[in-house]
Amino acid sequence: MNSSSAGGRDDVTPEPRTDGGDAVISAFNAIGSDYLFSSPGSEWAPVWESLARRHRDGLPCPKYLDLTHETVAVGMATGYGLVTRRPQGVLLHAGPGLLQGACAIHGALLAGVPMVIASSESTTYGDGPGPDPGSQWYRNLSVVGGPHTLARPFVKWAGQAADVSTLLTMVTRSAELAERAPAGPVYLNVPLEVLLEPWQEHDPAPIAARGTTVSSPESVAAAFALLAGAENPVIVTETAGREAGGMRALTGLAEALRIPVVEPNSAVCANFPRTHELHAGGDIEPFMDTADLIVLVNCRAPFYPPSRRPGRAKVVVIDEVPQRPHLAYQVLHADLYLEGGLTATLLELTRLARMTPPPEPVLSRRREAQLARHAAETAAIAAAEQRAVHTKENAAGIDPILVAATLRDLLDDDAIVVDETITHSRIVARHMPRTSPDSYFYVQGGLGQGIAVALGVKLAAPRRPVVLTIGDGAFLYNPVIPSLEAARRYGLPLLIVIFNNRQYRSMKLNHLRFYPDGAAVQTGEFLGTDLSGQPEAARFAEPFGMHAETVEHAGDLPAALSRALKSVRDGTTAVVDVTVSR
Repeated sequence: MNSSSAGGRDDVTPEPRTDGGDAVISAFNAIGSDYLFSSPGSEWAPVWESLARRHRDGLPCPKYLDLTHETVAVGMATGYGLVTRRPQGVLLHAGPGLLQGACAIHGALLAGVPMVIASSESTTYGDGPGPDPGSQWYRNLSVVGGPHTLARPFVKWAGQAADVSTLLTMVTRSAELAERAPAGPVYLNVPLEVLLEPWQEHDPAPIAARGTTVSSPESVAAAFALLAGAENPVIVTETAGREAGGMRALTGLAEALRIPVVEPNSAVCANFPRTHELHAGGDIEPFMDTADLIVLVNCRAPFYPPSRRPGRAKVVVIDEVPQRPHLAYQVLHADLYLEGGLTATLLELTRLARMTPPPEPVLSRRREAQLARHAAETAAIAAAEQRAVHTKENAAGIDPILVAATLRDLLDDDAIVVDETITHSRIVARHMPRTSPDSYFYVQGGLGQGIAVALGVKLAAPRRPVVLTIGDGAFLYNPVIPSLEAARRYGLPLLIVIFNNRQYRSMKLNHLRFYPDGAAVQTGEFLGTDLSGQPEAARFAEPFGMHAETVEHAGDLPAALSRALKSVRDGTTAVVDVTVSR
């Protein structure tokens, strides 16, 4: 300290004021989060000040993304987490921002993506000591019981950080909760008064990575005995590829025992190479009455209706948390559970298979049966694409199979497909097969998140092309303008291909299923389906200087998609609106 001769007082340069905002940033540093995805609200001024100070002083902190819609913030965190499998931070505004983002948060819960979501409230409403929080909290933003009560139904866990002394640990604990199985979003209510409280700054140790478990040797041995002895086994998986090393481990087990793998229509990511000879398509039904063993690998809801039981098969479930707490109803018909970590358990089963393989005649019979199924499926795909090519082109548009096949032939092997189609989701999965980990993701939950999820995937995999396939109805549900603004602002070029049939086709199909001879069929009045008055979707890209095309004729499709892909490779998002025939 220096003594002042004029006043006789110590002339001390005050230390920077640290408060709850610094505690939040220190916590996300400890978590190892790369990003804070924020749809900003006024409560986050303490966090912004901490970031500004850290930027000024060259101190570590997550990268901060300003995003102008809550769905974009949460959806990007979802896409990023799908690839990295690590929890990121999401900052929303009070109760309204939380509710606006609820659809995307629920989608993250269904997808099993870890993240820490935070928003705020006031606890003093201006009557307490300290800075004035603002009258909006008293008049408009208060939530009876706190915003964490709003979040509980659609997150894994929700709580409140009631004091600055517990804030850092509440954030890091939230991340640990989010990352452990079943992974998912966690919500933390951080009152504005807590963010403004003084905090004694300290850097916590990094949080420990989640451990790896495997089922007991007795359970693994029992499952292996069933796998080795079955005559006609099948593996069914929805989300094995979501686990680190999951696709590789599942492929190794299937190859060691020559077991076919089904990815049902409920599969949400790339789990097994779809061109592999052991890939058995997307329908479990052909195996329901013929298989003598069904192995459910990270498969939440394999049977529909749930009461549909296998005819004679035993059921083995391999899943770290087989009974998912976020599902209101779930039936697995299990005879044996292996509840260890998925990848570790699959690798242990593969080790046993290589040590004591089943007799060669058993393996040969399995392989021959699956080769026949694979050849039939390959031929069916080729025949469907030939029919699509030779379908007479008319004003009704282009066969969606041709759209998927054309796009497939133009994509690099390392391209990532994010799908938010409904009517055409099976076509995309079947005719755009992906063969590598993290190469396909189906958007979970309500429609309207696809562009944001694809942006998050691109953020996590900047060197890989990212393609969003989306229906016109889903496109209209998306916050298109905030999403495209984020794509331009943060340099995240996407190829967006719209399968546009100018209707909510799935709604019409359900109407026909329930009322095949009803009044709507008789009169042609189908409510809730008409999108014929929608604006030209590609035009939304033009104000952002992005590549935009509308394609109505099959002959124009390859060149249009090629131009769009070139635009993306050159760093500019492209939107291709394709008129499809069904």
